[in-house]
Amino acid sequence: MADIKDPENTILMELKGGTVTIELLPDVAPKHVERMKELARSGAYNGVAFHRVIDGFMAQTGDVAHGNMDGENYEPRRCGTGGSDLPDLPAEFSKIPHARGSLGAARSANPNSANSQFFINFKDNDFLNGQYTVYGQVTSGMEHVDAIVKGEPPANPDKMISVKVAADA
Repeated sequence: MADIKDPENTILMELKGGTVTIELLPDVAPKHVERMKELARSGAYNGVAFHRVIDGFMAQTGDVAHGNMDGENYEPRRCGTGGSDLPDLPAEFSKIPHARGSLGAARSANPNSANSQFFINFKDNDFLNGQYTVYGQVTSGMEHVDAIVKGEPPANPDKMISVKVAADA
């Protein structure tokens, strides 16, 4: 934990293989950072499936409406279609590249439709630059992200066991 510079803007994501540390970028995308921290603090991300995991591309999760594998509302067929009860977020595009380990806001074709879903890039995906909001970067534990079960959707998806703001951990 010694490498955490700003505990208030650091996410600790527990996966089956171990902890993934994500440094959030409040100066780049303040609304997306606030949303992630709000949902993490409410426990909304705990138990949520990685519903779309494309080898060599990215791992997507965060559907708190339909993706909680530990809850009674888990709907594998609808997982990936929902968000949270909170309003959608406006795009916060920047010059930050979609590099390996970067955290991007998932959305529909509407650039202002991001809500709770996000993805972690397995490799540099420069074709996404300027089209999706980048609001974090994995600083440790990327090997655990690389190990997430692949599929669209995976037959037996992995999930986020817990997601916490480091300041609260």
